[in-house]
Amino acid sequence: MKSSIDITDTAMTPFRILIAGGGIGGLVCALQLHRLGLAVEVFEASKAMRALGVGINLLPHAVRVLRDLGLDAAMAETAIETGEWAFFNRHGQSVWREARGRAAGYAVPQYSIHRGELQMILYRAFCDRIGAEHLHLGARVEAVEQNAQQVQLHFANNSHPAVIGAALIAADGIHSVVRRQFYPDEGEPRFAGRMMWRGVTETEPVLSGRSMVWVGNDAQKFISYPISETLRQQGRARLNWVAAVQVPLDQTPPRSDWNREVDRALFSQRYANWRFPWLDVPDIIRRAPAVFEFPMVDRDPLPAWTRGRVTLLGDAAHPMWPIGSNGASQAILDTEALAQQLAPHVAQAPGLTQALPNALPAALPAALLAYEALRRPATAAVVLANRRGGPDQVLQLAEERAPDGFDDIEQVIPLTEREAIAARYKQTAGFDKSLVNQQAQSQQQQ
Repeated sequence: MKSSIDITDTAMTPFRILIAGGGIGGLVCALQLHRLGLAVEVFEASKAMRALGVGINLLPHAVRVLRDLGLDAAMAETAIETGEWAFFNRHGQSVWREARGRAAGYAVPQYSIHRGELQMILYRAFCDRIGAEHLHLGARVEAVEQNAQQVQLHFANNSHPAVIGAALIAADGIHSVVRRQFYPDEGEPRFAGRMMWRGVTETEPVLSGRSMVWVGNDAQKFISYPISETLRQQGRARLNWVAAVQVPLDQTPPRSDWNREVDRALFSQRYANWRFPWLDVPDIIRRAPAVFEFPMVDRDPLPAWTRGRVTLLGDAAHPMWPIGSNGASQAILDTEALAQQLAPHVAQAPGLTQALPNALPAALPAALLAYEALRRPATAAVVLANRRGGPDQVLQLAEERAPDGFDDIEQVIPLTEREAIAARYKQTAGFDKSLVNQQAQSQQQQ
């Protein structure tokens, strides 16, 4: 980064927090900082806010954060309150089932929701609370500069005038420009040797109608879960699904893109015989209006996220394999940790959104480092746990120990071992029930 900044042509007061990226992490971050009384400006490369993508699952610790921001009612209108996780081998035999969310005794729900619907919930909250004029669309970040007092953000192809702020939160995704500026030799995301094909299909309810289902093993897997509370109340299901297949590691994957639509013939034949009394995989794939292709990728944990007045958040900081429903959830947790580190430095005064309090500009670099100290080790542990299979380990163990199926799962993977795998991942990912409930209770008492 350059150390000198010419502020003569900048379009913004230096007393605002800049956020690169208007996805889930960026918008939740903006809502968090606005609630503190800080002025924020968000810069999003897309030219329009659209309900793109497929389904995601939000774990209870992330839902707790969104509830604290007053968003739970909006999510409950459209999202499914997840009731169980269910794992089956490729023969359709039950390997492990456990209650989830409030069905498991959590104080807050676990939600399955269309990513686009969540994005629009956040967008509407942003417009209502902060104002649409503070979200700048078509502003593709090109570079950031900083000195001891402020940062300056530049945009590609003159898509937006350069702006100055007191700090930059880079929530610009797995292909983060800011991260690449920090680490120019890092290269492309790390390919896992698995391709994923995703779609959404309207169908009959699967199992309880609130079930997240995993079938298969590391070589070939099918995951599905419902994402529409409206359809559930009508006795139907809008089923989000993922077909994941191992491919040679030396295969060059396509760049990850929410809009990359492909022909289902690329993979559907592999699932031709995956018909079970409770799940007809070929039919679900066939009836999806569109199928999207994604390589399973992540990046190695970084030695640092923060440089001066700039830090990373969400997928820009810790992209991870989509195992254990943790990608969006961990980004949401990032925003809470960041707000907690900034809060002590914010003067509690009405109308603060017009400028930063005098004490905060000088404290920002230390606060960003404190945020990183909380979140970088925690998210690195999740990245590495996901590479080991996360809670999906039970499926691979069942395949390795009983490839032809079993009569009694207890003889293959004892209950104590299955419980330990599930509990270990909850602990690593930060959604151990006692911890989440303690935090939820603390929020209600404040």
